[in-house]
Amino acid sequence: MKIIVRSEAELLPAAKELLAQYPDSRVFAFYGNMGAGKTTFIKVICHALGVTDIVQSPTFSIINEYKTSTGESIFHFDFYRIKKLEEVFDIGYEDYIYSGDYCFVEWPELIESLLPDDAIRIRISGDSERTIESLTP
Repeated sequence: MKIIVRSEAELLPAAKELLAQYPDSRVFAFYGNMGAGKTTFIKVICHALGVTDIVQSPTFSIINEYKTSTGESIFHFDFYRIKKLEEVFDIGYEDYIYSGDYCFVEWPELIESLLPDDAIRIRISGDSERTIESLTP
């Protein structure tokens, strides 16, 4: 899967395409440089899934939980500030990742060894237009 996004208006169709491509997947790892648009794209995906909360980067809290209009939980991780893997275990990472709820992970390269084998890996790159592509076959 490879999607080119040229404007903010194209983000929602891109989010819907990603979710349709992986209907049974719940863990998505987003790779990309600082400012690539990982958080912005996750916000749009959350809204496509029915989140009514304000979606923002969990840079300082490491994890945010959002609720959909049907009461389902969605977990959003940002591991940018993680220094040791022990910090990930301290927040109860496994309870979230293996919950069956959607989990969206920013900066997964810092916890690569902890990602489930079936995690969907997505790279976001580009400047004026963004390329959103699956690294998962």
